Amino acid sequence: MPELPEVETVKNGLIKKVLNKKITSCKVLYQGIIAYPDKENFIKEITNQTIFDIKRRGKFLLFELDDYYLISHLRMEGKYFIKNPTQELNKHDHVVFTLDKKEELRYNDTRKFGKMHLVKKDELNNSPLSKLGKEPWDETLTKEYLKEKLNKKKAIKTLLLDQTIIVGIGNIYADEILFLSKINPETPGSNLTSKNLLDIIDNTKKVLEKAIEAGGTTIHTYTSVDGITGMFQQELSVHNKKDFPCPECKTKIIKIVVNGRGTYYCPKCQK
Repeated sequence: MPELPEVETVKNGLIKKVLNKKITSCKVLYQGIIAYPDKENFIKEITNQTIFDIKRRGKFLLFELDDYYLISHLRMEGKYFIKNPTQELNKHDHVVFTLDKKEELRYNDTRKFGKMHLVKKDELNNSPLSKLGKEPWDETLTKEYLKEKLNKKKAIKTLLLDQTIIVGIGNIYADEILFLSKINPETPGSNLTSKNLLDIIDNTKKVLEKAIEAGGTTIHTYTSVDGITGMFQQELSVHNKKDFPCPECKTKIIKIVVNGRGTYYCPKCQK
């Protein structure tokens, strides 16, 4: 699944391609992508709306239009491509926006898990964004905030994936953050010290900033509208590194399952 760095990379690529262009028509080829409103009203309301800006909130893309926000979640394998209308549609192109009657912005999703919501600007608080937690760079993401939110018996790995606490962290980056913080992924949140909490805040920023600079992490099929595939996988310390030597102590990285998610860590550094 694209995590915060990948979605940020997609956003930056789209901004260069579609800003200030009008959606002159829209085709929905698989209506399961459209979560709200229904397909017919989605097409009707989004037609003739201009794309003024694109923002990111957690793992969501927000296309700012004249009267609406188009909220797009890529889920496992969602991608956007700019195509000439004469180019043949891919079988996985599910939503097609014609821009200025000249080119097409195509939403492609092999697994069809992605979702789109079209909401009026003054109804954003009633959208899927309403329950999201803090952005990693939010000044109110403090030790005190985390102490309250993470004070549970659940494993810290599970809590880091909870988008109502900190947004944008997925399986890959949770492993990397916990490695740098020297925290065992099965440690209950309620057992974390003040230093642990500060380390999580600092290393969340550090890991995600480096990943954004590298264009994200490509392990499966992620790509941006520019065809960029992330290079951060070359800098991963533990994720997907089972039996590789720990970069710090050379102990073999092990893989376990935490709440159904494959989890990699160093048993010596992360006791």
